[in-house]
Amino acid sequence: MLKSALTCCKVYISETRNKSALESIERAAKLFPDAPIVNKFEDHTYNRVGYTLVSKSSDSSSKNAAVFSMVKAAYESIDFDLHSGSHPRLGVVDHICFHPLGSTSLDQVAITAKALAKDVGSILQVPTYTYGAAHKEQRSLDAIRRELGYFKPNATGHQWSGGLQSAVLPLEPDEGPVQAVKAKGVAVIGATKWVDNYNVPVFCTDISTVRRIAKRVSGRGGGLASVQSMALVHDNNVIEVACNLLEPSAVGGEQVQGLVEQLGTEAGVSVGKGYFTDLSQDDIIQAYFKLTSS
Repeated sequence: MLKSALTCCKVYISETRNKSALESIERAAKLFPDAPIVNKFEDHTYNRVGYTLVSKSSDSSSKNAAVFSMVKAAYESIDFDLHSGSHPRLGVVDHICFHPLGSTSLDQVAITAKALAKDVGSILQVPTYTYGAAHKEQRSLDAIRRELGYFKPNATGHQWSGGLQSAVLPLEPDEGPVQAVKAKGVAVIGATKWVDNYNVPVFCTDISTVRRIAKRVSGRGGGLASVQSMALVHDNNVIEVACNLLEPSAVGGEQVQGLVEQLGTEAGVSVGKGYFTDLSQDDIIQAYFKLTSS
């Protein structure tokens, strides 16, 4: 079963407080039972929701139809210009990533990602960027985000609020119009090997302290190779070190947890137990077969 040819798609939408919008998005997905949602992760403070869908790799039409239907529903029910939260974002549908599962190849999911990007750009008229195996030069996700100012809060309290500051984009999209509509923003769609997301709470109110910890954890800051990290304000008196683990089989959550705890001790702050924002690959596959066999 774990060797089956499957494709995983993770859809990150900039909303979790508007329950009617989420219900509309989820109704749209349910029209395609061959590509079910196997996990949903919401964070009220970040005002962001992540959906994980899985389908057989041979059934790319159902998978793309399901994701496209969700994306369309999101644009119809959410106004990006009214959105605010403590997690960075570039649009209503902030990020979509495809990953191979089982015996599926990365090239296979790249074709699917490129097809979806084309549809989002041309049919929904949203500027769309591609990355990873879906981009001809294998451009990285963080490179796009840096170009578009993703990592810079634009409101007080280290928040992100409202739509893009300008309809004119500093980076030309791969698909769709060259200018963005404030109510929608832009979309980023890619295909990569499996990525884990692991967040570690730090009990501290000084964002500068946690930013220094996050920088020392990341590969860019001389920390753990294949780890990307940033400090994000979370609940009261908590700032999270939010990490993308690009090679989780080499550097996983345990290594990240240990280093954050070590750096927290050096900085004189307490560190809580981290958590993954999605199921493991094996659990995702098991959930898929459970849903589709019932």
